[in-house]
Amino acid sequence: MKFFYVYILRSESHPDRHYVGFTENLEKRLQAHNNGQCHHTAKFRPWFIKTAVAFTDRERALSFERYLKSPSGRAFAKKRL
Repeated sequence: MKFFYVYILRSESHPDRHYVGFTENLEKRLQAHNNGQCHHTAKFRPWFIKTAVAFTDRERALSFERYLKSPSGRAFAKKRL
């Protein structure tokens, strides 16, 4: 079975910084963030996974990622995740 992940990263060097993303390979994606291969996160390395949610449906995962990037989704993540 294939999984799709929505994840929240937290910067170790700047604990107030978070990043929400989507991937099919969580470990490889975290490594890319920590190697500076992602423009949006390179400045705040290193990162660790604060929360990761696995989905079997790609569209649901992408929808949840979009939600977490919205103002109400950010509030939800801050309070619950």
